[in-house]
Order: sequence, then structure tokens, then C-alpha cells
Amino acid sequence: MDVPSDDVRPINPFQEFFRTEAAGGALLVACACAALVVANSRWADAYHRLLSLTITIGPRDHALALTVHQWINDAFMAVFFLLVGLEVKREALAGELASPRHAALPIAGAIGGMVVPAFIYVLTNGGGAAARGWAIPMATDIAFALGVLALVAPRAPSGLKTFLAASAIVDDMGAVLVIALFYTRAIAWGALAMAGLMLLLLIALNVLRVRRLTPFLVLGVGLWFFVHESGVHATIAGVLLALTIPTRTRVNAAQFSAKARALLDHFDRTETATALVLTSKSQQEAIIGLERASEGIMAPLVRLEHAIHGLSAFVVMPLFAFSNAGVGLHGSLGGGVPLAVILGLAIGKPLGITGAALAAVRLRLATLPDGVNWTALHGCAWLAGIGFTMSLFIATLAFEGTTLLDTAKFGILTGSLLAGIVGAVVVRRGTSMRVIPWMGR
Repeated sequence: MDVPSDDVRPINPFQEFFRTEAAGGALLVACACAALVVANSRWADAYHRLLSLTITIGPRDHALALTVHQWINDAFMAVFFLLVGLEVKREALAGELASPRHAALPIAGAIGGMVVPAFIYVLTNGGGAAARGWAIPMATDIAFALGVLALVAPRAPSGLKTFLAASAIVDDMGAVLVIALFYTRAIAWGALAMAGLMLLLLIALNVLRVRRLTPFLVLGVGLWFFVHESGVHATIAGVLLALTIPTRTRVNAAQFSAKARALLDHFDRTETATALVLTSKSQQEAIIGLERASEGIMAPLVRLEHAIHGLSAFVVMPLFAFSNAGVGLHGSLGGGVPLAVILGLAIGKPLGITGAALAAVRLRLATLPDGVNWTALHGCAWLAGIGFTMSLFIATLAFEGTTLLDTAKFGILTGSLLAGIVGAVVVRRGTSMRVIPWMGR
């Protein structure tokens, strides 16, 4: 039998994650640019009218009426937060955050990259209504950051890519906590109690070893609705749902291997003379059996993450970018908010991440990844200053309905652009340098 010449090497979850996020970053740039162009053109009024259009679903007595902008920010973005939760759970159980030694560096970097920008914002902006935006420069847009890294350093060491991705994931987890604790309006306790009931039912599915995703997703919709009605931001429901998705499989690796080998042997033995599977019922049965065996060995968490990753990267986040990046540049963009956001993203992020990572290494709590030098890591710290998606999201929560929102968005776009350009230059230089062992440790 001829052996196919195609490259059939397996792609691990991180490689697939990196490729999807990097490709999604390019689409984000296009959608953000389109929003800026439309918002500053003669179609600006139509753009804002479209986002203000109300869409109602559900029965008349219990209908849920939200604007297009709210559906994107509250409902569609719950998918993005579900993905964030799945990534955090996977990395904590079996990924880069599972080993304390490996996790120490990105965790330290992420903490420094959240604390220092927030401090700079508060120090620069002072008090008043603008102080509510202190969390805006804490965020990292993982798609943009990985996209720039892939563009300027396609052959960067895997440890550098992993550091940036893991730091951004921890950063996202911090942003989720900030949103839950500091950007929640008045609580409706009845709806919150119902959300708690939905969460208990999801936990019960786990205890009962249910492995089908459908019951989890159905209850997840109910969880989202009640969290939305409670006053807690609805996207938190995505994270809560992710934490309940099972990680155990129906069969173990040895059982799957034996079953798969038997099915492949059966497939080979029943090969037709024409080599067309369509004409061989036995080969079709072997393929179906192999598909079912594959479902049994793949954890529900991995299946769900794989299923929604493309949806998040190529639908949800581009829609969010187009609906939130439309800043009118002809208005007044003065005041302390833009400067505070720019300094937080373009100065606070690289300073906080590099400083915290350096401290962790010097205290022997962590080590630099193989093949990574400090220049390249510092470049990634600059790339982490690309706040975009999560920064825009927090800015909307902080300043929605006020004149400060557009000024904050202008600061986010400017700070992210500056951080991205400097980061690209530094990473390019760092990845072209030879690593000297005593310098790297």
C-alpha cells in the first residue's frame, strides 16, 4: 500500500491555539480599521443606528430586549469568555500552568503586567469619574499579540510563544475577576439565586459523569440568562460554564489504542480493488467506529474548545472589534483618560511584565524558557501592551453612556498601536540574537 506523502505529524493543542489566534488577529485589525473608517465617514450615523437597533427574543411576558451592541457585548462575548475559561482550565490541569516551575514565569509576568499599568493609570489620572477606568490598561489582547509575534518572528522559540500565550491567559483570568468584582451593577438576588441553581445542576452533571456536551450547553444558556438578569456581567457565565465542563474521558489511552489498531487492521483487510471507500461497507463501518473511538478518548473540554475556537476568533471577536472600535476622531479627545491609558499600555505593561519576570528569575522562582533571551522576552512584554479587545470591553463597562468612552477608546487604540510597533521591533531583534546561557539564567 502506498504511504501518503502529506505531513501527518500531530498538532498539539497549543500549536493549534497559536495558529488560530494569530490568524484571527489579522481579521481583528481589518475589522477595527473598518470601524474607524465608517465612524469617521458619512455613514457614521447609520453605523450607530445599526448598533442601537433593538432585537427582542422570547415570549412577550419574559422577553429579552437588547440592542445589537448589547447582544454582541453581553451574549456573543460570553462565547469568548467561555473559551478563556476552557483555556485556563486546560492549561492549569495539563498545560503550561500545571507545573509550578513552568507556571511561575508567566504568572509573575501577568501579575506585574496588571498591577503596574493600573498604578500608572491612577497616578496619571487622579480621581473623579475617570478613575473608574483604572482596569482598562491591565488587559492584553491575546489574538493581536500572538498575531504580531507570528508575523515578525515566525521562527521564534516555542518557549517564547508559550510565555506570551500563558501570560495573556493569566491576564484574561485576572480581567475576569476584576469585571466580576468591580464592574457589577446592583444585584438582583432572585436571579442570582437561579444562576446558582443552574451552576449546581452543571456540577451535578459532572458528578454523574455525563460526557455529552448538549446538557451542559443547554444549562449554560440558562446560566447566562440568569447571570445577565442578576446584574453581574453576563460574560462571567461563560467562565463559570467552562469550569464545569468535564476533563475525564470515557476510555483511557490503552483502550483507545487497542480499539483504533483493530479498526485500522479491519480497514486494511477489507480494502476494495478500486480503493474507493464509498464502495466498501466494511471500510465505512471501520471509519465510523474509529470516529466514535476518537470521541471517547477526547475530553469534553477539548472537544468544546476545538469547536468554538474558530467561532470566537473569526466571528465573535471581529464583530466585537467592528462594534466597539468605531471612535469619532473629530470630537474632543482631550483630558487625562487617553494619556493614562496610553502610558498604562505602552509603559506600564512592558515595565511590569519584564520587572516581575526578572524578579522571579533572580529569586530562583522561575527560569527563562530554552532558547529565550531577555531582549526577546522584553519584546513580548511590549506586545502584551496591545490591549484592544479586553481593554475596549472594560472601557465600555466603565464609561458606557458618558463622553469618557470615546476618549478611552482613543487611548486604547493609540497605546496598543505604539506597544505593538515597539514590541515588533524588539522581538525581531531579540529572536535574531544568539542566547548566551549565563545571560539567559
